[in-house]
Amino acid sequence: MSELTYLTKKDGVALLVLKAPPANTYSYEMMQEIDAHILDIRMDASIDVCVITGDGEKFFCAGADIDMLNGATPYFKYNFCLHANETMRRIENTPKIFVAALNGHCVGGGLEVALACDFRVAWSKAGGTEELPEGNIIAKAKVGLPEVKLGVLPGTGGTARLTKLLGGNKAMELMTHGENMSLLEANEIGIVNHIFDGDDRHAFLMNVWNYVQGFCRPNNASMAAGLIKRSVQVGQGLSLDDHLALERELQQRLFTSADAKEGILAFNEKRKADFSGC
Repeated sequence: MSELTYLTKKDGVALLVLKAPPANTYSYEMMQEIDAHILDIRMDASIDVCVITGDGEKFFCAGADIDMLNGATPYFKYNFCLHANETMRRIENTPKIFVAALNGHCVGGGLEVALACDFRVAWSKAGGTEELPEGNIIAKAKVGLPEVKLGVLPGTGGTARLTKLLGGNKAMELMTHGENMSLLEANEIGIVNHIFDGDDRHAFLMNVWNYVQGFCRPNNASMAAGLIKRSVQVGQGLSLDDHLALERELQQRLFTSADAKEGILAFNEKRKADFSGC
């Protein structure tokens, strides 16, 4: 592989870093690496959570490599988008928690990658800081889907996922105007779940690390968390009765698990459960 990404694993957490300076834009080659890493994470029974972030302190990801697309044929562009969509769906279909850690600007396809994750957290100093007229200090990093200004639409799931997250009217307003917003604005409307402090990127990632430990064994029943994700992801496209049927089947799987036995026993014994993830 061309080292456009790198993956590290520790204590149930996989850290996947996008590394294509200066803006961590993704090419077909990078997307192939991301896809391979997601499959690796899916098949690794020791991993409960994946954190996706960008290299450096300015960009999480600025989306697709425009220079690459500029010289590409329509045939290549279509299949490039198809593969990117398949990769994002692989994130959603993997029964493990994925967290996008926004260390900098997250725009265009970068936001589409983040939207495919289960949660999005941001660094309070992402992209540097600036002082507002009223004296507040905020991150310079921006979030948005500005593709309309290029004469195209957000084609890696942006129109679909932002609509599900915010509702049709708000999502359409943001995408048709194509204006980027601050991390605080993104947090206020629900695109960003949490904003974490940190003097530098490393300190921010340590705060993210502490956050994701809440999804990991032995602190949390990771198998149950993964199946909750499956119920939410699959159930969105089902009728209520079909979703309830899916929920019952997933619940039955959990009823036979060691974690369910441990969770109920720990509750009755008034102690903290020690989950094993099976």
